[in-house]
Amino acid sequence: MTNADGSNRGELVVLGVLVAAGLIIGGWALGTQIKATRLADRYVTVKGLVERNVKSDLAIWSLSYKEAGDDLAAVYAKSEADKNTILQFLQQQGIRDDEIVTGLVRVVDTQANEYGGMNRAPKRYIVEQEITVRTARVDQVAAAAQKSMQLVQKGIVLSSSPGQGLVYKFTGLNKIKPDMITEATKNARAAADRFAQDSGSQVGSIRQANQGTFSISPADQAGDVGEGGGYGGEGSMMKAVRVVTTVQYYLEK
Repeated sequence: MTNADGSNRGELVVLGVLVAAGLIIGGWALGTQIKATRLADRYVTVKGLVERNVKSDLAIWSLSYKEAGDDLAAVYAKSEADKNTILQFLQQQGIRDDEIVTGLVRVVDTQANEYGGMNRAPKRYIVEQEITVRTARVDQVAAAAQKSMQLVQKGIVLSSSPGQGLVYKFTGLNKIKPDMITEATKNARAAADRFAQDSGSQVGSIRQANQGTFSISPADQAGDVGEGGGYGGEGSMMKAVRVVTTVQYYLEK
């Protein structure tokens, strides 16, 4: 009986030790989980803004013109004369031949529709053409556009007002992206540090981050144009490139 009682007591001791160990391990695991849960609930969301003014590196100037009349041969001849006058004007302004593209001639017969009736146009034929200047020398084109009234004075009917049809684009976004993202992230971290200091906390690791979308707009005008949807404020040579990053940081005591 004595041996049996001793054996039972030993088994109880071992069982007690195992139970105590289980409670300790379970308590530690629960405490770790609670700590992690509390940490997950303590975070701050901040934004980092960076904006740079840049100069356009591409100019596209479209000069559309038309002539109208009842004699197609005469209208076409006048249109060709207009083309030569425009090309001569561009050369005088320092525009190179490899920067000029001459579009196709478009002829419209306003009386081709037999149902025109009394609403027919006063002239039967309209000959339209477009000359496009595309160059990285944006200042050269800007100076030429200021003198485009000379074409009107020579009897050339432009489809838009002189100087219109001129757009500026900035194509160097990929070159400045990395530096702007780095700067925006630093600004976000600085904002998180200030918040943590005011709340008696410390900034921990990043919980979540969103790079944000780059936008390009006129430097002197508010408003955004999406990165993939255009170049922004196309009539303005100076552009404002803008990005806002959103970062969530854990806060630690």
